[in-house]
Amino acid sequence: MAQRWLASEFGGPEVLRLEEFEVPAPGAGEVTVQVRAVGVNPTDFKRFAGFYGADPGMLPIYPGSELSGVISAIGPDTTIATGRAAVGDEVLAFRVTGGYASAITLPAADVFAKPSSLDFSQAANLLLVGATASDALNVTGIGARDTLLIHGASGAVGVSAIQQARLLGARVIGTASERNFELLEGFGAEPVAYGDGLEQRVRKLAPDGVDAAFDTVGTDEAVQVSLALVGDRDRIVTIAAAQKAKEFGFAAIGGGSQASAVYRDSVRGRLVGLAAEGKLVVPVARTFPLAEAVAALELLKGGHPGGKLALIP
Repeated sequence: MAQRWLASEFGGPEVLRLEEFEVPAPGAGEVTVQVRAVGVNPTDFKRFAGFYGADPGMLPIYPGSELSGVISAIGPDTTIATGRAAVGDEVLAFRVTGGYASAITLPAADVFAKPSSLDFSQAANLLLVGATASDALNVTGIGARDTLLIHGASGAVGVSAIQQARLLGARVIGTASERNFELLEGFGAEPVAYGDGLEQRVRKLAPDGVDAAFDTVGTDEAVQVSLALVGDRDRIVTIAAAQKAKEFGFAAIGGGSQASAVYRDSVRGRLVGLAAEGKLVVPVARTFPLAEAVAALELLKGGHPGGKLALIP
């Protein structure tokens, strides 16, 4: 028997419960994975917190959208997204339903060979933030010689966006607290402290403003500074301030958007390839046993985990 977490009612992390279940055998187009690590993301608790609606018909909710592990069974005539696979192969998967589990049977099209450059915890956290960052860079049209301002650049999405923007030849300025300046500099970004006077501090680095801005935090400061520094509002994007985007005429993206979902799925293979080449890394701050998923989510809700979190079955 395997274990998995589920929420049979809406609420905070305390509504989760751990149950035993029988993992179904894989059919055609499916594989079974013995999970080695599970990525922990804000969308996990937002689902059972009612952020995306609280229709009782949505229950029970099985959190977890990305994971890594080892293939334990393969359905007939089945290949994974990166090609042929065998029992014992190390893989990662995204987009998953019910990833907070010790084993899972899932569509093979969402499973990719794990880059040897990443450990299981890193691999389990690669694709959600990576695809989100790629979506933002695509919407804003980032290219060589552009200057990009990232609000909340030391967060997981921000760090992935820095790396991907630099690979495109862009200059990156990132807001963060001073304790995270070294982290940003290590990835090739120019850090600035958020808070009063942010616009002026950015202008010291970019006197003519910036070409594009990516907001990962949703604060009034992030929105106002972006509007002041970017001449073309089509090149401002947020993942955290959809209402302000509607009000001020700039872009908001999210996995709930059909366009975003299609794009993000389309770039998974490319992101796995970048990681395999050592060009995309994933800082992991802490791991928790699978049985301590509630504690991991409480830390994540606090807003400053210092990097990605992973559950280890």
